[in-house]
Amino acid sequence: MKMFTKEQLISTIGEIFRQGWHRSVKKTYNARNDGAVGNTLENLLGIEENNLPIPNAQDWELKGQRTKTSSLVTLKHIEPSPRGAKIVPGLLVPYYGWPHAKAGTIYPSTEMSFRSTTGAREYTSRGFRIIVDRKRRKLRLVFDPAKADTSDRQIAEWLASVQSRVGFAPLNPEPYWAFEDLKYKIGSKIMNCFYVVADTKVEKNHEFFRYRKLLLLSGFSFERFRSCVENGSILVDFDARTGHNHGTKFRIRQGHWSDLYTNVEEAI
Repeated sequence: MKMFTKEQLISTIGEIFRQGWHRSVKKTYNARNDGAVGNTLENLLGIEENNLPIPNAQDWELKGQRTKTSSLVTLKHIEPSPRGAKIVPGLLVPYYGWPHAKAGTIYPSTEMSFRSTTGAREYTSRGFRIIVDRKRRKLRLVFDPAKADTSDRQIAEWLASVQSRVGFAPLNPEPYWAFEDLKYKIGSKIMNCFYVVADTKVEKNHEFFRYRKLLLLSGFSFERFRSCVENGSILVDFDARTGHNHGTKFRIRQGHWSDLYTNVEEAI
């Protein structure tokens, strides 16, 4: 793999920007969490792994997003503890899931789904919330059926099914992410980031990108990360069904990089 200095990498990315439109390496387009913007740029740089090849420096991660989107940016996939319980496929999908939109068509009629973007500032419409527990030094996922929006008929029916399946006791085991575990896994992954933004177009059912902006993000701290969870700019995204867990992700809202990093520099 070719190695770059940070300055050489910025220059090479700038040349890719000036070349105009590039065909996406993914067959999907504008899909949820498909990572195509960053993956395509990695391919153009000749990078196989997701760490940018800058020697004699802390690792730099590459992240990308389409312009004119309100989508969250994935920071890191981390499944909740206790790991041995396989929380998502073993607890959340079978006992708190709901019928998948494509159950009985491309999936079996029994296919269940658990897709929830969950934060610390408020409960979801189904009654889930993240608690930042500083005393116990963990993030906790909690469920309160009284917070579910039962004015929605589908949610009311789902809540009744939860009661029949598992009852309304607290989640057992309670899903959590220990601060020390998060500090290591999040910090080692996103300590420094190259963040690119690209225009998009679709021709003959395939997506193309034209890269427009490059931000250099540095000065990450776990305290900033924890505060972002508390204020709702970082959320936990569950995306699972009976047949497959697409992974539990920590994701940040648009326009909140300066909350997470002390240094945000527009390089291109």
